[in-house]
Amino acid sequence: MKLDRAVDAYLRHVTIERGLSDHTVAAYRRDLAGYLDWLGERGIADTADVTPAIVAEFAAERASTVPPPAASSLARLQSSVRGLHRFLAREGIADADPSQRLRPPKQARRLPKALTVEQVERLLAAPSPEDPIGIRDRALLELLYATGARVSEAVQLDVDDLATGEILRLRGKGDKERVVPVGSFARAAVDAYLTRVRPDLATRGKASPKLFLGARGAPLSRQSAWLVIQAAAEKAQLTAHVSPHTLRHSFATHLLQGGADVRVVQELLGHSSVATTQIYTHVTVDTLRDVYVTSHPRAR
Repeated sequence: MKLDRAVDAYLRHVTIERGLSDHTVAAYRRDLAGYLDWLGERGIADTADVTPAIVAEFAAERASTVPPPAASSLARLQSSVRGLHRFLAREGIADADPSQRLRPPKQARRLPKALTVEQVERLLAAPSPEDPIGIRDRALLELLYATGARVSEAVQLDVDDLATGEILRLRGKGDKERVVPVGSFARAAVDAYLTRVRPDLATRGKASPKLFLGARGAPLSRQSAWLVIQAAAEKAQLTAHVSPHTLRHSFATHLLQGGADVRVVQELLGHSSVATTQIYTHVTVDTLRDVYVTSHPRAR
């Protein structure tokens, strides 16, 4: 099969059958477009002509570029290539998987950066309670911190996903659904938005079931939600870098610091493996160590 057709088939597979997000599929498409260009420069246009040596050469060449790529970028690129060839072999489109021996680069394990409780409170209080868009922004920020939702999950929420006001249905990676409780502060902020702001926003655009709407009535985009977080961080004068994932990291860290079981946090975050969640336990252990050293009279 021609490589361009093979890539199209793989992207359809990860979109439809695996239910990956548009963002993830777009990253795969970019990676594989570069891979096809590289193969094309060497006169390789068919899946049958790709050998383990060729895949290894591609990976080695990409790793040796100047400046060197970040380990995370290189790992994602290799993951895209491996995913393609695994799919082709499994579907019988190719006789074998030429990427089978490709090993991703080791990545430094980075601890997630969480805000303190006081910093979170400043962030949540930043949007103006007198401005309709500020009321919406407060509802979004409160909901992100209360549930640990990814920004992409929050902007995909429908009004009906608020089952009872106290329970929220979130659809995560691979379209997996999970149910998360919603605290009283977030419920109050969302109720204020639904009663005082959303009805007016809904009249400005086409009818949409989405919970969060933009100033023109269209569903709020992931990029717009990111800007909401950035604007609130600036207004709250937070010097630490605040990313779309910061409130999610803070949610997990504060739960563990409060005594929550790591498996409960895993369920709330929608992690398929507890090993992913356990990275947050390193943060809380560091906190315990700091408190011990500064508080115990014979710790030093």
